[in-house]
Amino acid sequence: MNMQPTQTGVQPPPPPSGLQEMQLPIVMMRDILIKTMFRKNVDTASELSEAICLPRAVTQELIDLAREQKLVEATGTLNANSGGEMGFQLTDAGKSRALDALSQSEYYGAMPVPLAAYREQVKRQSIRNIQITRNELTAAMGHLVLPDSLLDHLGPAVSAGRSILMYGPPGNGKSSISNGIRDAMGDRVYVPRAIEYSGQVITVYDPIVHSKAEVEKDDPNSLRRKRTFDTRYVQCERPTVVTGGELSLNMLDLVYNPTARTYQAPLQLKSTGGIFIVDDLGRQAEPPQALVNRWIVPLEESKDILALQSGEKFEVPFDTLVIFSTNFHPNEIFDQAALRRIFFKIKIDGPNQENFLKIFAMVAKKKQMPLDEAALVHLLKVKYPTIDNIYANYQPVFLIDQMISICEFEGIPYQMSPELIDRAWANMFVKDEKIVK
Repeated sequence: MNMQPTQTGVQPPPPPSGLQEMQLPIVMMRDILIKTMFRKNVDTASELSEAICLPRAVTQELIDLAREQKLVEATGTLNANSGGEMGFQLTDAGKSRALDALSQSEYYGAMPVPLAAYREQVKRQSIRNIQITRNELTAAMGHLVLPDSLLDHLGPAVSAGRSILMYGPPGNGKSSISNGIRDAMGDRVYVPRAIEYSGQVITVYDPIVHSKAEVEKDDPNSLRRKRTFDTRYVQCERPTVVTGGELSLNMLDLVYNPTARTYQAPLQLKSTGGIFIVDDLGRQAEPPQALVNRWIVPLEESKDILALQSGEKFEVPFDTLVIFSTNFHPNEIFDQAALRRIFFKIKIDGPNQENFLKIFAMVAKKKQMPLDEAALVHLLKVKYPTIDNIYANYQPVFLIDQMISICEFEGIPYQMSPELIDRAWANMFVKDEKIVK
């Protein structure tokens, strides 16, 4: 079937037209059907079609197969609540087989997508197919005041869909810039509910990670069906996974659920087609070098290697824009071989005085704090020289929030003054002094 790209620009996965197109073991599909009937108590072809996320005709083929094997039977009555559809139920043999199948794997519901078919969909919606213009990136970063030179470096990095290392002193918006990059990717991708490899089911769609897009539902009584893609996938915004100091190497492996006997995709597989942000690199339990070593094959070869409980290893697509963000200088935490494998290295410095004032004025306006010339002169001429006039992007928000808290406590209108600047400044830094025990 020749599928045309949708308005999102991503070519959708075509729905299967028959069991022969499914590329899944027949026994697995049959067992998922009867487990779903057993667990969800659905009894019509249209309800089952929705439950296992297959077209009605393909679902009917599976029902007919199960009937031939005496696992499913027609109830002999038309279901008045379902447009006069014939009802179906499990036979005693079907219930016995369902319980046996559930003891082997608790998975039921949406039919998984075979790994080979998923690879093809990943190519259709690759992160490297995205071309972001300067205007689009600037609009996504609209809440930030950034020098043009930074956008000169960021733009090509994002459009290339390759790994990025952002480094520089803390508090200058590395995390905000990462989020802005995510916002600049305005299109959608198709995330499989689950994929299948070697008879094993790996769940991928995760409502915590994936933002489901609004999709118009089909009218089951309509002759013309609106849905034009395989509903084993969920149409989502391009995913973003953000990890920080909690990231460990085992979070990048398949997670096996011994009770359900199914696997859950690791974070980087869930972020396929989107962004994986490793924030605060250097704060994790594992050294940064070990974390980057784990990414060497994926970053260079666009594939990742995962392992089943049996020890069998297999390849999955790696199609993710990885953004490393650190407050350390790269030479302190990486060797040159690791740095070579990170495609773009971008330093994020603090603002100059002009941009600092722009940020300060923008934050003050947003928080309804009136500007005061004497307070600003005191801040720039008295306070900042004590720290060698080193500005950071987080400081305007910090100082203004502090002054707002003081005003609310004192019961006075929002205002700034040299005295309030001093009180706010005192909370921004901790003096180096010995504590007498």
